[in-house]
Amino acid sequence: MNVKTVLVLLVLALATIFALVCVLLTRGKGPSTCKHQPQEQEDTDGGQSLVFADLSPEEMVQVVQYLRGSLGVQLVDASRAKPSDNCIASVDLQVPAKAEVLRFLDEGGTQPTREALAVLYFGNQPDPNVTEYVVGPLPTPAYHRDVTVQRYGGTVPYHRRPVTGKEYIDINALIQQELKKAPGFLAACCDSDGTDLAILTTAPRGFKSGDRATWFVLFQNTPGTGYYLSPMGLEVLVDHSSLDISQWAVSRVFYSGQYLASAGALEDAFLSGLLKVIRLKKPQAEAVLGSMRPRQPPGSPGPLQFEPQGPRYHVKDNRVTFQGWSITFGMNPNSGPRLFDIRYRGKRIVYELSLQEALALYGSNCPGGMSTRYLDASFGIGRFAYELVQGLDCPYTATYVDRHYLVESETPKTNQNSLCVFEHDAAIPLRRHFSDSQSLYYGGLRRNVLVIRTISTLINYDYIWDFMFHGSGAVEVRVHATGYISSSFLHGQGTNYGNRVGPHTLGTMHLHHIHYKVDLDVDGQLNSLETQDMEYELVQDPWSKQNIMEQLYLRRGRLQTEDEAAFPLSAPMPRYLSFASPNLNRWGHPRSYRIQITSLAGKHPPTSSPMERAISWGRYQLAVTRRKEEEPASTSIYNQNDPWTPTVAFADFINNETITNEDLVAWISVGFLHVPHAEDVPNTVTVGNSVGFFLRPYNYFDEDPSVDSPDGVYFSGEQDSGVCGTNPLACLSLTAVCAPYLPPFRYRGFLNL
Repeated sequence: MNVKTVLVLLVLALATIFALVCVLLTRGKGPSTCKHQPQEQEDTDGGQSLVFADLSPEEMVQVVQYLRGSLGVQLVDASRAKPSDNCIASVDLQVPAKAEVLRFLDEGGTQPTREALAVLYFGNQPDPNVTEYVVGPLPTPAYHRDVTVQRYGGTVPYHRRPVTGKEYIDINALIQQELKKAPGFLAACCDSDGTDLAILTTAPRGFKSGDRATWFVLFQNTPGTGYYLSPMGLEVLVDHSSLDISQWAVSRVFYSGQYLASAGALEDAFLSGLLKVIRLKKPQAEAVLGSMRPRQPPGSPGPLQFEPQGPRYHVKDNRVTFQGWSITFGMNPNSGPRLFDIRYRGKRIVYELSLQEALALYGSNCPGGMSTRYLDASFGIGRFAYELVQGLDCPYTATYVDRHYLVESETPKTNQNSLCVFEHDAAIPLRRHFSDSQSLYYGGLRRNVLVIRTISTLINYDYIWDFMFHGSGAVEVRVHATGYISSSFLHGQGTNYGNRVGPHTLGTMHLHHIHYKVDLDVDGQLNSLETQDMEYELVQDPWSKQNIMEQLYLRRGRLQTEDEAAFPLSAPMPRYLSFASPNLNRWGHPRSYRIQITSLAGKHPPTSSPMERAISWGRYQLAVTRRKEEEPASTSIYNQNDPWTPTVAFADFINNETITNEDLVAWISVGFLHVPHAEDVPNTVTVGNSVGFFLRPYNYFDEDPSVDSPDGVYFSGEQDSGVCGTNPLACLSLTAVCAPYLPPFRYRGFLNL
């Protein structure tokens, strides 16, 4: 072998070694971490959105300190207050009047004075009552004024106040004392001494104004699982109407179809053999009905949504912007999420979009279930919106925002990461077409949507509140229901009220009704309500005049009064119903936004019901009224405990006023009937359990505004669709080859409990 051959072989060997080293060094290395690119955000707000900003903890503290020093009465912290004490129940933002806000936002006027609304319970005075004060100016309060009569037309009686956490603690202590009178019964039925049982409230609390007597349902409680599926058949009626806690008493006891005077009478009946006792085994955590513990070890990770170059939306303070949208968001501790000043391409479409109420009305042959009509705003839809779990409640890389509240305490609390914002790829085209005729091309646009989400846990149920903003200019509002069903102890003809879902568990039927306020300002404040629907008419064919045909035509109308615009829940409604501006688009049609409702609501209680007026908003799937400052909300937190004389009755809003070229509000009800079944254990699933509505542009634009989206795709048959310059989808192999940065998982949602 000559020297030249040796040198060639040596070079080849060195090259092979170098290649192998390179392979070994790069093996196992994943793609680089995605680099966030700065997004150009067109933000001309200049901080104006702060006119709607929820109170900061510092502002809440200032309001409390001012009230303590200015009211001249002794105040007890609500977390310790007895019914006979005075206390600050809550402090929230006093939303300024719309006229003042619009002068500030649109005309360069003075910024409205920032104020708070404080709710106080006065139990320590000759005439106990609930009083509401407007306190301002913030951040340094110097005045307060009583607005109770102005807001409600009279004083608010003390018995209407929501039940506080301290009141529940005292009631639970009373029930525990009562249970000590039935040790033999508890040992026989449930292997319990009563201290390990869970106690669940019902509402309302009686049958007439002034009543405050509540049925409490008892459940076997296994830590780490939902007790709601383990009723023990025992329920107690507690009269807690007196301001003197020592006067509270258990006035009735129910067990598996029988009513007795007290727990002592229950024990006597048991010992004398007059009571048939259903013996329940003590539940074990790993086998208890309704356990959410995973039964399988973790598998491989599922698909993960991420943004290769960072979020394309921008969140600053209480405002989010995204591809022409700008939305101001907030949270009422009682009624929940509220949005203001929703604009698209710089023009306001909605002044206010807010949740008002969530009703859950039950049926059962047990007293607690049959009397339950929960009005969740009185419990706190916003207050109980806890921290969201990243990667499950919202995408892992969503933007998470803290919310603050001051309720039943003089110290503000924070629900960290309790609202999320994210861009969602719906995995379906917003629009598309494949052309196989005349010319060959494909055009389309992904349906990407901005989502603002929060989730409220209201005892057993979890409500997922979504507000979505589409590239077509449409707004979508949707609520999903999940969590645990409520249940009764199965006895007698229980299946007339639901389905059996466990050995002794009746999943009780119920309906969910949700109410929203939508203050649309379509191309200006002054709008009218227009309707369109289809009809057929018999016509002679015009070409031969020898045949009759059914001609489809469009029937147009304009509703003139509030009475005409109040659509009962079960009545047919025009398929097209729009808020119309007096201004025309390029094609001569009024610029409009259409309301499209998706709901499967159950039947509303009859108007003859003594408590129906308190939930009279539920009579209507849609009602349109003239906007009034004195009608800010369709209900009140005081309606729950006195539905027989409601503080706010929505039916009174509808009084046949004209609605032509006026500032209008749409009040929308959505809901569904839920008959629990075996598959609701352990939890109700979100699939098929969602309702909501759309606000869709209808001749508002001259064409679909999404044509201006930077995400559009178009290529013809003559083009190479694999070239990045022709088709942005072909660029993904270059622009999206990176690994998303996932911050370490953290969860602190149990801190404020």
